[in-house]
Amino acid sequence: MLELKNISYEVSEESEKNKEILKNINLTLDERFIAITGPNGGGKSTLAKIIAGIVKPTSGSILLDGKDITDFSITERAKEGISFAFQQPVRFKGITVKDLITYAVGHPISTTEACGYLSEVGLCAKDYINRELNSSLSGGEAKRIEIAMTMARGTSFSIFDEPEAGIDLWSFQSLIKVFEKMHDKSGGSIIIISHQERILNIADKIVVLSNGEIVNIGKKDDVLPGLLMDGPGCSVLTEKL
Repeated sequence: MLELKNISYEVSEESEKNKEILKNINLTLDERFIAITGPNGGGKSTLAKIIAGIVKPTSGSILLDGKDITDFSITERAKEGISFAFQQPVRFKGITVKDLITYAVGHPISTTEACGYLSEVGLCAKDYINRELNSSLSGGEAKRIEIAMTMARGTSFSIFDEPEAGIDLWSFQSLIKVFEKMHDKSGGSIIIISHQERILNIADKIVVLSNGEIVNIGKKDDVLPGLLMDGPGCSVLTEKL
């Protein structure tokens, strides 16, 4: 179980007083699939990075299974079972795809095992297993490799920032199946930052963030219909079924 208690985050801007990005966020997350959505600039990615330890909150605390991890680094949180997949995957020149998946698993694995993870995300293993994680990979390829790496880690909390970005040649249904397999393997929770209805539709809980505050939270059947309504303030979703 992940608990966020009174999480706030401010940044200083030139010629302006501190700008609040997040304001007293209180959340308890232990569902299978949790979707965080809301208008652009609402604080979704910042919240995800705070959970992962990339950004430190200005105030508040974070508890993982009752342990206070507020001051833990991203490495310490990774050891505790939290993983994060960036909206734009990081490139590592000189590191091969097999190296990355091996690091994710945490012990030496065979090429066949590494290839299995690539196959799960729709990549032909023999074409990618020895490729370097550099600019020769397209955005979609890098995204799928990062998803394969996160699947290989099998952490208790996996966070994805807009995982659908760049997967135009790979179906949403395939992406959803990967998330389901990840949960079956780890039994953990998957937190997804997304605007897409097809992603939100698999969520057990939807959290709507706007202007740094939670404006709605609840089960999918209670929250999603309101997001699909036409009218002012309802343009959260950028694509519908």
